Amino acid sequence: MDNAKILVVDDDSNICELLRLYLEKDGFEVCLAFNGKQALELFEKEKPDLILLDIMLPQLDGWQVCREIRKKSTCPIIMLTAKGEVFDKVLGLELGADDYVVKPFEAKEVVARVKAVLRRSGKNRQKTRKVSFDNLYINMENYELRVKGKQIDTPPKEMELIFHLASNPNRVYTRDQLLDEVWGFEYFGDSRTVDVHVKRLREKLDGVSDQWTLKTVWGVGYKFEVHDKDE
Repeated sequence: MDNAKILVVDDDSNICELLRLYLEKDGFEVCLAFNGKQALELFEKEKPDLILLDIMLPQLDGWQVCREIRKKSTCPIIMLTAKGEVFDKVLGLELGADDYVVKPFEAKEVVARVKAVLRRSGKNRQKTRKVSFDNLYINMENYELRVKGKQIDTPPKEMELIFHLASNPNRVYTRDQLLDEVWGFEYFGDSRTVDVHVKRLREKLDGVSDQWTLKTVWGVGYKFEVHDKDE
């Protein structure tokens, strides 16, 4: 984790320098961007291990930057914003953000979040990143989802959610557990984003096999249920 490169993107130079100070003190390499266009240019040039990304930016806002990065990379992204409304949190998660910090924040907390996200992404890279069932193939190395042999375009968080469930067949997860284990942080008790992602996955997956089901466990959560062949 030491010497990991962090791209900090914020139009407030004081915040950038504060985060640089704390991150470099913990052994990270830091590069700074002060607008959305510069953020994308530095992302291509510096190949950071994680991005701290403000939402309210000149030229391109944080949402646009996140969308562009997610088209080609799974680099971890932690959103930084003064906005705390549920809509902003849900949008950030659906665009593929890995964590969310609301301003004002303690720099030490941000550093702790950076370390946690890097640990989690590192563990994920070490694990098997492919899983297959009848008419279903998931490859997280290149974020590929195939249904009945056909590749289906799927947003990053939907991919991560179905991979997590399918990697642990028949295990029931609460919505809070999925938020913690897939999105990687406690989502202030709001679980609607999980329901939205499951609904979208069902539109892609329901009815493609009689050997497994993305199932709702009423009053609890969800599971990837593998059916007994004798049933």
